[in-house]
Order: sequence, then structure tokens, then C-alpha cells
Amino acid sequence: MMKRTTGLLAIAALSMVLTVAVADDKTPDATLKLSAGSVAAGIGVSWGGGTLSYQGKDYPIDVTGLSVGDVGATKIEASGKIYGLKSLDDFSGNYTAVAAGAAVAGGGAVSSMRNQNGVTVDLVATTQGVKFTLGGGGVNMSIKK
Repeated sequence: MMKRTTGLLAIAALSMVLTVAVADDKTPDATLKLSAGSVAAGIGVSWGGGTLSYQGKDYPIDVTGLSVGDVGATKIEASGKIYGLKSLDDFSGNYTAVAAGAAVAGGGAVSSMRNQNGVTVDLVATTQGVKFTLGGGGVNMSIKK
């Protein structure tokens, strides 16, 4: 039973990596940059914000509900590719996981999430040893007014 569970988890992680790899073949509608600081091991960091780059303009955003399990890092960076963004108004909303997170080469992590408007964000941590955790109700992202 344990081997079967381990095998299923490995398949789920591989599927996530392949999903992100296939998405790399498409041109994203926008990009996203997030950064945060960590104060102590095991506490995690709740993202405060970042920048959405859409149609040649940068927009500051607020992010709540996304945290990372991290050990000892003082600065955490993440970037994302955004698909299905037809209008700036479609970006803000509650994002929930579309696929399980997975580790990538170099020790980073990937997570794919989608909001109620069909906007998908493929998020990649560039800090080694980071694991994304979505809040119970998902992740809220909105453009600052």
C-alpha cells in the first residue's frame, strides 16, 4: 500500500512539472514577480505583494494566503507566468490550486493556480528549499488601487 501511495504521489508531482513545461511553450499574457523576507525557520512567510507586468505596464499587487515553508532564508523570490488574462480586471480574485506543487531543478518549487475568471498563474520559486503552501481558502491576489 505504501509503495502504491508513493508511486501515485510521484506521478502527481511529475504531472505538475510536465504541465508547467507545456505551459512554457505558450506565450504568457502577463508575468508576475513576488518577493518576501523570512524572519525564522519553520514560521513561514505570508506574501505581501509584488508586481504584475501586463501589456507593457507594471501594476503593484497585494497577495494574501500564500505562505512558504522555509528554513533560514532572508529573502524569498518567486516569479510567475499568467495565462487567460483577457482584461486587467480579470486578474484580481481568489486563486486555488489546479495541480499539486512539485520541486524543480536547483531546489525551487512550482505551483499552478487558477481564479474564478479562468486566469491561471504558474508560480516558480527561485529560492532554494522553498515549498509553497496555499491558505485554506486559496490565495487572494488583487491590484493595488
